[in-house]
Amino acid sequence: MKMRKLGSSDLLVSELGLGCMSLPTELEAARSVVDAAVDSGINYFDTADLYDKGINEELIGKILKEKRKDLIIATKAGNKWTPGEDQWEWDASKAHIMDAVKHSLQRLQVDYIDLYQLHGGTMEDPVEETIDAFETLKKDGIIREYGISSIRPNVIQRFLKNSNAVSVMMQYSLLDRRPEEYFPMIEQHGASVVTRGTIAKGLLTDEGIERVKKMNGFASYSQAKLQQIVQELSEKTSNLHAAALTYTLMQPVVASALIGARTPEQLEQSIKAYRTAVNPQLLNEMMYMTTQHRYEQHRVDS
Repeated sequence: MKMRKLGSSDLLVSELGLGCMSLPTELEAARSVVDAAVDSGINYFDTADLYDKGINEELIGKILKEKRKDLIIATKAGNKWTPGEDQWEWDASKAHIMDAVKHSLQRLQVDYIDLYQLHGGTMEDPVEETIDAFETLKKDGIIREYGISSIRPNVIQRFLKNSNAVSVMMQYSLLDRRPEEYFPMIEQHGASVVTRGTIAKGLLTDEGIERVKKMNGFASYSQAKLQQIVQELSEKTSNLHAAALTYTLMQPVVASALIGARTPEQLEQSIKAYRTAVNPQLLNEMMYMTTQHRYEQHRVDS
């Protein structure tokens, strides 16, 4: 597994990272997936305090406790569960972030967090206060680096412009190329992209043709256009999964592409795809088959 530098930081992350949100909530079932990821060379594990109301962080803490020093553990804050209810509210205040990190440290059973991310963001946030929270945590050694998880270009730009953030997590794939418009801006600020939705909910795998039948469009594609493009991409290559991963990692600004898995078998499919060589000419042809849509909302003013 190759490693890449995360933004302007000293953190080296594996080209494939494990997005932990889809892990089963039963400890041993989750352990089988996480252990397989470690064995394959993955060192980057991404979770959030929001996932399963903190249970996901607890699982990661228990499973990775003995291997912690060799790994990059990333988590997020900003969404606050409403006590006694199955809903949450957005809170980007310094007070909440400073409180949330304490609970994440306890659940993860760690003394520090490698990458702490703002889990969303709006233009109404008290951004100076939010950034001050992350800077304080970094200065105190509670976190090593920080970033933002968002698909709102205006929020991302403002956060990067006023902070020392090293990463931006975004939904990005061959079927959702909207972030490409803002890759130069992200690079300019010394940050890397961490991708989620890398295989587009399984549409960019050998199950894509069947999965697309159950979906009502994706990103900016209508249902009819999505069905057409998935069919065409599937016919273009014998390994769409491999092409999808390679395309994402072909972008210099991308540090790590997150994959999700509920079983070791699903994880192995992504690892095998990652290790499969893909012709660059084929990738170029597939890129021209797709559309680079633009974000319609939350755009950066030109």
